[in-house]
Amino acid sequence: MRTSIILLAALVGLAACSKESSSNGEIAAPNSSSASRDPQQAFQWGPAPAVFPPGAEMAVLQGDPSTTAEFTVRLRLPNGYKLPPHTHPTTENVTVITGTFLAGMGGTFNEATMTRFGQGDFISVPDNHAHYAMARGQTIVQVHAMGPFALTYVNPADTPNAAR
Repeated sequence: MRTSIILLAALVGLAACSKESSSNGEIAAPNSSSASRDPQQAFQWGPAPAVFPPGAEMAVLQGDPSTTAEFTVRLRLPNGYKLPPHTHPTTENVTVITGTFLAGMGGTFNEATMTRFGQGDFISVPDNHAHYAMARGQTIVQVHAMGPFALTYVNPADTPNAAR
C-alpha cells in the first residue's frame, strides 16, 4: 500500500512538472501566456554575419558563437542560396529544420555531386574539411559547434565584400 502511494505521488509530481500537450499535439509550457504557436516566430532573426553571402538570416539559440564555448544557431536561407566551399576550425553539426539542404565535400562547388538532406536529417562535418551548401526552397538549418565560430573560404575571392 505504501509503495502504491509513493508511486502515485511520484506520478502526480511528474505530471505537474512536465509540459502539457494541447489538443492539436503541440507542446506548450504550463500557464505560459507567451508561448507561440509557430516556433519559428519566437526566435530573434537578423542578418547573418558578414562572412556569409548576403540573404541568409541567423538566430542565436544558445551560447555566444564568438566565444570559446558551445553554441547553437539557426540559419534561414532563401531558395537558391549558395555557400561556397569553406572550412571551420571546429566540427560543425547541422540539423535540417525545414526545406531542402544540399551539401557537398571538397574545395570545388559541384551541384551534381551534392547530397540532399531534408527535414530532420543530420550532417556532421569534421574540423578543417572543405564543404559547401545550397538551399532548395526556404530552408532553415540548426548549427551547433564549439566556438569561436569562424568560416574560411577555400577561394579567398568567395569572401563577401562586407567581410573583407
